[in-house]
Amino acid sequence: MIQSIDHLGIAVRSIDASLPLYESALGLRCLGREEVASQRVKTAFFDVGGVHLELLEPTSPDSPIAKFIAERGEGLHHVAFRTDDIKGQLEQASYRGVRLINAAPVEGAAGKLVAFLHPKSTHGVLTELCAVRPGGSAH
Repeated sequence: MIQSIDHLGIAVRSIDASLPLYESALGLRCLGREEVASQRVKTAFFDVGGVHLELLEPTSPDSPIAKFIAERGEGLHHVAFRTDDIKGQLEQASYRGVRLINAAPVEGAAGKLVAFLHPKSTHGVLTELCAVRPGGSAH
């Protein structure tokens, strides 16, 4: 059911302040920016050989990204896996004893459905499952 690594989420205080590193220093091109109200973040995506980097800027002091930055600073936030059956993947994880943050998929960036697995059940790695909805984009 897992098809590939979809993206790596990187928590940043400011996308605008972070873009020069990715665009100028690393030579990457921003594919697009978007605000995801349900997650209380702004995002910017970059393609690196078919795997995306997702910069995540909090839009609210109580967002999960704001809390992450306050506790740990900027940096790698999560690993996201693309799946063709997000509900089945959640059921399998739950059946195997993995603690779910989202028992059902929620709306994410780029028209995707997303769900998170708790890092206490995944050896300290916040794990995201994502699936492209019909009409959603691939980034």
